[in-house]
Amino acid sequence: MKIIGRRNEENEFKPIHKLISLKGRRALITGAGKGIGRATSIRFAEAGADLELVDIDIESLGKLKEELTKFNVKVNIYKIDVSIKKEIDTLWEILKTKAPDVLVNNVGIYPTKPFLDVDEHFLKNILDTNLNSTFWMCQHMIRNRIKRGGVIINFASIEALLPFKKELAHYDMSKAGVIALTRALAHEYGKYGFRVNVIVPGGIWTPGTKKIAKDILKLKYDVATSGIEYLMRTPLHRMGKPDEVARMALVLACDMSSYVNGAVIVVDGGFLSA
Repeated sequence: MKIIGRRNEENEFKPIHKLISLKGRRALITGAGKGIGRATSIRFAEAGADLELVDIDIESLGKLKEELTKFNVKVNIYKIDVSIKKEIDTLWEILKTKAPDVLVNNVGIYPTKPFLDVDEHFLKNILDTNLNSTFWMCQHMIRNRIKRGGVIINFASIEALLPFKKELAHYDMSKAGVIALTRALAHEYGKYGFRVNVIVPGGIWTPGTKKIAKDILKLKYDVATSGIEYLMRTPLHRMGKPDEVARMALVLACDMSSYVNGAVIVVDGGFLSA
């Protein structure tokens, strides 16, 4: 049987250090100031990528940029609120002559609120930040690189596949949309040289989860109970580290995963398997 398609022979016999290298490539990472975004920025810089880093917290980006000087890569930082499409459009106008080879849509918020108390303003903010920003960023990426292809890595959550924590229906919906968007783009634009994949983290020890831990110390019973239940269900019996997710992002960004497209990569310590 003859298989129709382009062979990517240049990757077939590359040594490991070349397969995992991002030298000569540019990566755009949202939510880069803290947590998984910060860890991903560090790993990408270590692999040799020049970086375009986006966050609403410019102070955290400034500190990160200073830390990344040891890798001798170019780093530009932007204070952008990705929930506002106009700001996304402005960013891509700046990047027009230097469109990134890799796009990482990491940004996400997850404030809790009972389903019956969710109002239009609250839901719009969640969807604009978590889902719509990913849509618009992907659209700009594909439009700017339609003749060259590229790599897109989106971030969802195990909550999109198995709702676990109460009062997160809005968040679960937004991240389920990210998974659907990822697979649709992988299917439609793979023929143009795009690889589009989504990482699904479990419980990761980030600034956001540290805030939840403080709630546990304040003896908020529901929060404490769900935290204990999560750890008991997870076969590794611990939270993940941002760098453990960032390593997977690096694999998806580089030529180690040259035949991976439309994949839903779960990094959850086995939570979904239990």
